[in-house]
Amino acid sequence: MDLFQETESIVIFNCKKDDISLEEFLYEERISNRLFRRLYKQNEIYVNGRVAKKRHRLKSGDIISIHMVDEINNVSSEEMDLDIVYEDMDLLILNKDQNTVVHLTKSHQNNTLSNGIAHYFREKNINKKIRFVNRLDMDTTGVLVVAKNPFAHQQTAIQFENNTVEKKYIALVHGVVERDEGIIDKPIGREEEGSIKKTVTPNGQSALTRYVVRERLKDATLLEVQIFTGRSHQIRVHLGYIGHPIIGDILYGQKSPYIGRQALHSSSLKLVHPRKKLPIEFIAPLPEDMINLIKKLRN
Repeated sequence: MDLFQETESIVIFNCKKDDISLEEFLYEERISNRLFRRLYKQNEIYVNGRVAKKRHRLKSGDIISIHMVDEINNVSSEEMDLDIVYEDMDLLILNKDQNTVVHLTKSHQNNTLSNGIAHYFREKNINKKIRFVNRLDMDTTGVLVVAKNPFAHQQTAIQFENNTVEKKYIALVHGVVERDEGIIDKPIGREEEGSIKKTVTPNGQSALTRYVVRERLKDATLLEVQIFTGRSHQIRVHLGYIGHPIIGDILYGQKSPYIGRQALHSSSLKLVHPRKKLPIEFIAPLPEDMINLIKKLRN
């Protein structure tokens, strides 16, 4: 094993300070307590190629490497056509298709994205668990982020938790939206106990959505939507609240004769790369069913 060659399992850091403990250094690199404890217990933190204690004092020029052990992935493998937008040692970015379940559930043990990614990981000899960073509803298409190791998952998940990820969507809604742009700042909570349906409620969690009109169509509007929080069904609830439910959204609106799902697409996502520490943007092109819907609504 070459501890100085970066892979999906090995991440390298260069120390640029004198007299800082190994533990303090990795915390400054935003390694979580949980991940640090796991790596330390497994003796998988090295300084200049040797396992080191957490109180080891570093000096400028030291090379720190963390090694994430192979994991057993118990998800059954199914060959599936994955629309890969981007991939490197840390991230697998997919353009999720419509009518696709992401996670395994009691009612969906097969034909999920998890099954397809499990097959892909095994084909590529990536011996890691599948770690989804963001969520998309079954019938929402677009950018889906998968971390290929615990380090990448922790580093990207914290950005979502802190609402520093730039998330933009394209939505087609009923009615002509009069304002060119607007902010919806309304808390969202469960409509009633046990229901999957959400609603704007004073007792809900804070939720902030911005929309910009991209095109006014026949009794409909094409919107670009940006969310600054990550509440479940946030865009669907907020747009319905202002009187413009998403076309085809049968949970918050009505069935459409022109599209068999809610016309909502995660078009772009921008975050700081977990390893390179530079901003990176992922873009997923608009799916064919929404392109066709726009054409119909222009006539």
